[in-house]
Amino acid sequence: MENLTVVEQMAKWVATKNFADLSQEEVTALKGRVLDAIGCAIGALNSQTIKNIQQMTHDLTADGSVTMIGGGKTTPDYAALFNGAAIRYLDYNDSYLAKGETCHPSDNISAILAATEHNHGTGKDFLLGLAIAYQIQCRLSDEAPVRKHGFDHTVQEAYGAAAGAAKALGLTQAQIANAIAISGTSYNSLRVTRTGALSNWKGLAAPNTARGAMSSALLAKYNITGPREVFEGNKGFYETIAGKFEIDWEKEGLERVLKTIIKRYNAEIHSQSSIEGLIEFRNKEHLAPEAIKEIRLDTFDVAFNIIGGGEEGDKKQIRLKEEADHSLPYMLSAAYLDGQVLPAQYEQDRILRDDIQNLLQKVTVRENPEFSKRFPNEMAIRLEVETNDGHIYRIDKDDYQGFTSRPASWDVLLEKYHLLTESIDQTLAQKIADTIARLEDIDISELTNLLAKI
Repeated sequence: MENLTVVEQMAKWVATKNFADLSQEEVTALKGRVLDAIGCAIGALNSQTIKNIQQMTHDLTADGSVTMIGGGKTTPDYAALFNGAAIRYLDYNDSYLAKGETCHPSDNISAILAATEHNHGTGKDFLLGLAIAYQIQCRLSDEAPVRKHGFDHTVQEAYGAAAGAAKALGLTQAQIANAIAISGTSYNSLRVTRTGALSNWKGLAAPNTARGAMSSALLAKYNITGPREVFEGNKGFYETIAGKFEIDWEKEGLERVLKTIIKRYNAEIHSQSSIEGLIEFRNKEHLAPEAIKEIRLDTFDVAFNIIGGGEEGDKKQIRLKEEADHSLPYMLSAAYLDGQVLPAQYEQDRILRDDIQNLLQKVTVRENPEFSKRFPNEMAIRLEVETNDGHIYRIDKDDYQGFTSRPASWDVLLEKYHLLTESIDQTLAQKIADTIARLEDIDISELTNLLAKI
């Protein structure tokens, strides 16, 4: 047997994969994730943060080979940054749940799309690169979670995005190994990105990693080498971040996309079942918000720690969008008051209004150890709504529409897509959706040319 380092084993696996290795179910799931992500990107284009990144990109790179969603061309790495920022900014894109880590695998799309367009590739090239990126990021999230060590979930993305981009660029096995090694060594973001007082960087850390992964793949294309012992070497990933773990890359498939889940609501992924439950209760009981004394949520440990006021800080001092979409008290209050949690619920004037600021103070979030044991196979929650006169209503949920037990169909994804794209020409929006539906039959430029017209 060859004496290969871990990153060389990964590269060998990547190099041997072909589009024919993807099942029809996996292809359909990948296209669904692309539709969802592009919808999120279009929905974010008018956000000031995205406009700021767009302006920076135009100022720094007036000419380039790769399309920016909404128009203009730039370099492949800056396209990965801007398009990734648009996809991620609303925090409405897909998720993958592992016991110790949650990630957003569609964060990889911008790097793979940039690499495919730069290389004049096909939709098949794009889908294969994307499947590889999904598989690597998700499997590393399974076996090498980093959140408990103080690092961000974008750490695993650095490996997946670089591998997928390198594949889409048509690099050799040795070059793929270098791309993964350079990116994995260089982009180890800190978890403080998502704790305490949040900033714009919460939505930009993953796009920046995609930019770095794209840059790493380009460096590898020009035969720049990276540390081949990035995992097992002295002061490598094992020793400094994750500890030792085992993945037999030779036996890996491309199925992890089937385990990803879609957000029904524009809210942090671990809130989805609780929001669905509270909206269903609201629409059934029609209680006036003023009649509510307290909303109590029992949830699983990850939800409590990240968005419920646990180990990642207080969630009742809400001033900005980045704080609101990572606060269970805020999101539940928005759900009850407005009957929905969409981008409109994160407008600054909505966040600061008295009704929502008052109601969120009445929300209590607790961890239920039994629910923690059932995660990630379930997203179990229990809600209790107590009225001023002492009546208590109870709501129990195990999942939500979009979870693996109730996966979102193409029609459900299309409904969300059209909601997010209602501000653009609807004929163009439909053409984009139809083009994504037949990605395996087109050159990628057919899609990017449409994205440039938004």
